Amino acid sequence: MEKNKKIEFLTIRQTAARGILPEHALRILSKQNRLPQIKIGNKILINFPKLIEQLENV
Repeated sequence: MEKNKKIEFLTIRQTAARGILPEHALRILSKQNRLPQIKIGNKILINFPKLIEQLENV
């Protein structure tokens, strides 16, 4: 991994606020384990740069 590459984890609501996908769609994808995410307790954090990369390759 590059040294200057910043990893940014966002909640589902914060990710939806960026305007890429609606919150409902993100929650559905999360339940299907189709997002680059980590779960800490009940909180889901999405690796935002990986999500962008994943969407660009679709």
